[in-house]
Amino acid sequence: MPIRTLDDLAAADRAVGVRVDINSPLTDDGRLADDARLRAHVDTLAELLGDDARVAVLAHQGRPGGDEFARLESHAERLDDLLEFPVSYCDATFSQDARDAIAELDGGEAVILENTRFYSEEYMEFEPPRAAETFLVDRLAPALDAYVNDAFAAAHRSQPSLVGFPERVPAYAGRVMEEELAVLGAIDETPTPRTYVVGGAKVPDSVMVAEHALEHDLAEDVLVTGVVANVFLAAAGVDVGRESTAFIHDRGYENEIARAGDLLAEYGDRLHLPVDVAVERDGERVELSTDDLPPADDEALLDVGSETVAAYADVLAETGTAVLNGPAGVFEDDKFADGTRGIFEAASGAVYSIVGGGDTAAAIREFGLSGFDHVSTGGGAALRMLTGEELAAVEALR
Repeated sequence: MPIRTLDDLAAADRAVGVRVDINSPLTDDGRLADDARLRAHVDTLAELLGDDARVAVLAHQGRPGGDEFARLESHAERLDDLLEFPVSYCDATFSQDARDAIAELDGGEAVILENTRFYSEEYMEFEPPRAAETFLVDRLAPALDAYVNDAFAAAHRSQPSLVGFPERVPAYAGRVMEEELAVLGAIDETPTPRTYVVGGAKVPDSVMVAEHALEHDLAEDVLVTGVVANVFLAAAGVDVGRESTAFIHDRGYENEIARAGDLLAEYGDRLHLPVDVAVERDGERVELSTDDLPPADDEALLDVGSETVAAYADVLAETGTAVLNGPAGVFEDDKFADGTRGIFEAASGAVYSIVGGGDTAAAIREFGLSGFDHVSTGGGAALRMLTGEELAAVEALR
């Protein structure tokens, strides 16, 4: 069943609940440190407000008990700056105060309701019919004429604000959601050959991406980096050293070595492993050939080396579509940013390039890189689409 979009919504003078994902880094005093996620939703909100909708914005910030679990007042202030329409803030989510705030809106005005995760059931997951019975949805739905989900980054979660409202009011995808589904749902239609770069420290997820891409012939080549590369090197019989081995086992990733070994056995000619790596020695970056491993007992593998970057760049130079999922090393440390920066720069030159959100998108912003055709707003949601999984919030929109 197709998903309705804003093209199908007559929004004038209707109360529209819009779920966005503006979960952002905060400063020590609780102010916004980065507004990239707010900017992503400007087109959706501006279109609705320009059509004279009365917009109630639903969003979360942080997790209970975390340092970034905060009110949305500063988010409202920033959206008021970013939009050419008035945006107010309400410190309630579904109470009478929230419903009154929506009722008092004029066409072309928006209100940001309080952090949905201040409400305990929002931090739980439900099937859509049960989610529709939660207090948040049950109390707020009567105040809305329509619901728009633009929160692709949270679409893999089955929480009330994401899956409950489509059970109660007509539901639509916002422009961010629409674009993400169009791009990530049609990778098999992108230019070939395709190359996936999988890395980062979330090994089970990245191994799953590699497995899905190879099994379904979505990728002709898979380049492995980061902790994922350490797992594949171990599977290939390379001693990655005491520190990196301990990290793999401390995270419970030892079973991934066997999975990586199975992939190497079946797709070895399409899987590319690092030929050199970088460690820290006496405070400096030192590169070692993988033939010279293991490193010293106190040295961890923190990046891929320059020869690996060059080899991977050669593959990417012949690539029709590059899909990036995870950095190549500890890019937050300048000494170990070279691998991520070099590989990502090479990937930006592909005919078509897709960035899988999360840490990958953060690295691109950190390096000031450009030239990518699509930078996803969602880490976990993008990952699930890259592995062929359904997204709960997307299925609810159907």
